[in-house]
Amino acid sequence: MSLARWELLLHRPPRESHAFFSGDRRRPKVVRLISFHNPAISVGNIRQPRDPSVLPVLRAGISEIPSTVSDADVVFSETFPLKRTKMVEGKVSVKVGRVDEEGSRLQVIVCCNLEGKWIMHWGVTYCDDVSSLEICSEWDQPPPEMRPPGSIAIKGYAVETPMKRSLSAVEGQVLHEFHVEFESCKTIAAINFVLKEEEKGAWFQHKGRDFRVQLVNHLQQGAHIEPKSQSFNIWPGPFDQISNFLLKPDVSHSKDQGSNPDILDPLRNHIRISDFYEEYALITEEFVLNSVTVTVISSEADKNLVYFDTDMPGDVIIHWGVCRNDIKNWEIPPAPFPPSSKIFRQKALQTLLKPKADGSGSCGFFSLDKEIIGLLFVLNLNKYTWLNNQGTDFYVPLASVKSFYHQSRKDLTAVEEQVLSIEQESRDGNQQIVETHQKRYQASYTDDIILAIRNLVTDIASERGKTDKWKEAQESILREIEKLAAEAYSIFRSSTPAFVEESIPEAELSKTSKKSCSGTGSGHEILCQGFNWESHKSGRWYGELMPKADELASLGFTTVWLPPPTESVSPEGYMPKDLYNLNSRYGSMEELKGLVKRFHEVGIKVLGDVVLNHRCAHYQNANGIWNIFGGRLTWDDRAIVADDPHFQGRGNKSSGDNFHAAPNIDHSQEFVRKDLKDWLCWLRKEVGFDGWRLDFVRGFWGGYVKDYLVASEPYFAVGEYWDSLSYEYGEMEYNQDAHRQRIIDWINDTNGTAGAFDVTTKGILHTALQKCEYWRLSDDKGKPPGVLGWWPSRAVTFIENHDTGSTQGHWRFPSGKEMQGYAYILTHPGTPAVFYDHIFSHYQQEISKLISLRRRCKIHCRSMVKITRAKRDVYAAEIDDIVAVQIGPGNYKPSSGTKKWILFAEGEDYKVWEAS
Repeated sequence: MSLARWELLLHRPPRESHAFFSGDRRRPKVVRLISFHNPAISVGNIRQPRDPSVLPVLRAGISEIPSTVSDADVVFSETFPLKRTKMVEGKVSVKVGRVDEEGSRLQVIVCCNLEGKWIMHWGVTYCDDVSSLEICSEWDQPPPEMRPPGSIAIKGYAVETPMKRSLSAVEGQVLHEFHVEFESCKTIAAINFVLKEEEKGAWFQHKGRDFRVQLVNHLQQGAHIEPKSQSFNIWPGPFDQISNFLLKPDVSHSKDQGSNPDILDPLRNHIRISDFYEEYALITEEFVLNSVTVTVISSEADKNLVYFDTDMPGDVIIHWGVCRNDIKNWEIPPAPFPPSSKIFRQKALQTLLKPKADGSGSCGFFSLDKEIIGLLFVLNLNKYTWLNNQGTDFYVPLASVKSFYHQSRKDLTAVEEQVLSIEQESRDGNQQIVETHQKRYQASYTDDIILAIRNLVTDIASERGKTDKWKEAQESILREIEKLAAEAYSIFRSSTPAFVEESIPEAELSKTSKKSCSGTGSGHEILCQGFNWESHKSGRWYGELMPKADELASLGFTTVWLPPPTESVSPEGYMPKDLYNLNSRYGSMEELKGLVKRFHEVGIKVLGDVVLNHRCAHYQNANGIWNIFGGRLTWDDRAIVADDPHFQGRGNKSSGDNFHAAPNIDHSQEFVRKDLKDWLCWLRKEVGFDGWRLDFVRGFWGGYVKDYLVASEPYFAVGEYWDSLSYEYGEMEYNQDAHRQRIIDWINDTNGTAGAFDVTTKGILHTALQKCEYWRLSDDKGKPPGVLGWWPSRAVTFIENHDTGSTQGHWRFPSGKEMQGYAYILTHPGTPAVFYDHIFSHYQQEISKLISLRRRCKIHCRSMVKITRAKRDVYAAEIDDIVAVQIGPGNYKPSSGTKKWILFAEGEDYKVWEAS
């Protein structure tokens, strides 16, 4: 998938998931470095209760906390840790200058002022490279004399150099510096680089593209550029890239480009750039620990005063409700309400705390009847950050706490131990708490949606007579109704899956495997992604992968997925232009055909990565819009959807989501579908592809995919249907049925002719492994919670790919837990996919061992899973009664019974057994 598509996905707020007691939430952006900031308070540390004699006098319009409160009046006090992230802005500076007055030597200095262990991953572009001055130039290694000490060569196209740490002269600020000098007469046209923070494994680019220091400017014939106009050039992001690329001077359809001397010799004239300085913002996130202290004071008139005190900066809102029994149903407290309070969906109040006079945070209090036995709350910081109690609501007991509190005050150490024990038990019980919430509130929540819609309709009627802002108000209310209706539909769809696959015995599966259904394979596929985000940079990837064919076959892979083969505006291949031109940044068409032939010789089938959703144009129309296509498929603007706002299409409206960086193709047009079918069939016959990986299938209806697959008859096909999972207060929700249902809906639209990447399983594995919440790996029916739990024969499971990992790292799998992920997907049903960077790394031996077990035990896409444990710190399952697996730090052994289990493989926090 293209990088531009990733930026759209990651910077767009996810689909809102309105739980009945929740507010407006936005999922934190994820493409950022996470570091750890350690203030005085630490997680789990319980502070000495605040001296009640110094509690300030507060007025909230209900009651007043006295200036002096006796120890006997305080019935409860506890400090809850709050873990949040905050934005940290740094900068990257780039300076190019002359070392001597004559200018015979130049220096390039790159600096970063953020904490960490920074690595400069860089390469150069030479002037004798014909493509060196084009938008998407190749990388080459710099000459040895140009490399600073400590540099390490990376493959054949880059080096990595540690940046030196120092203190700058400005307020003792930390500075990491890369410094290189070279002769100005060297034929270096540009320096390309990305930054890596080694401790976190995070990569940083500029607007989604490599940083590029342009050292030479090309002079077109007859052009004149003043030296003072030269400026530093950082390569633009995807949208800017497209606009810049498309704003090149138009070339006439009939003009012979071969007669243009500047095209034949693009380096006839160039000048050297020197003496400039630029700075660029670098945004990261780091963990910060704060706290909130809740104190309950018994007052007269059968009232409890609940006092909140937090050291969090900014606007802090208490989103709270009360409960009158042990079930802990949220309710609105009796009126009157505290000032600055708003009612939320008749279930909770949202109250803004008052800033403290010394600026150290916020505080406030509520007065509650003593018949109320508990208070539930979560915190909202600056509207968009939600904080809860390690995945659950904060709970403050208001009944029967007085005796416990006074007993605990006699021995503070005992209190701390008890509270820590309670917190541990709370974490262990998260699964039961979440499951109870899911079952208890769904029915009442749907009623709330209906009530909210009715209220909004009433609002429309009340606004009808107010003509000034009637239209604006109407549009706003209708948008809210649309959201609520979509949410109600989601609940309806997620209540039961549209498709639950029945198991097929191995004997029956083996009968059908000889002649498999088009697009679904035999059921025993093990897929290897044969590239990463950097593979195009050498320009020789097909040749580099050729010698690895034998090794991949010996490791047990049955299928390999190759990168997009077509000519593309972006070097990675996801912005296709002329579909029949297969000379790409990965190699030539002949090299591709030779590679496919070699894989076939060792028994491996090959998937081509095809982009059917969008295509980049060759020419402008009369309005200067790039929507006229060249090459063998000479489409005009009728091939572009009408609701694409950037490219003036004259087709029908889109049947999916728009990809804004390139013209979106209108698949409802008969001529478009015919041309694409012919192209896919040509790829099958001419190149030898056995099947397809389909990019960005959210962009068009799955029914069209069915037509393409029926025509091209692939052995195996998998679609990339990427969607945001459901989050609440910034935390992943336990129930992801709605998310996997959307993927299954797409598979249904294809009539089951294609599988889909199981993004649901990847997302749940992320949270389960990173937060030690392995209970998430079983849904409420005791099945796997991803697509493989509902339709395993169409689920392609994975933990990393070129977008999520590699140098992009947009959604990197938790570091150090990769083998737990592979232990899961390589023992479970579905079709497992292994990422190139992992198989050719120190993980190879462990992955190879798991693949050999899968093949020997004949684990297939429809194998039966029996989950035997899903607790806080351990997940375990038995597959086809012949393989048992455990992941997580907890202890587990499969039950002996009539079987004898032999430990086959183990590693960090995982074990796999085979039944003898």
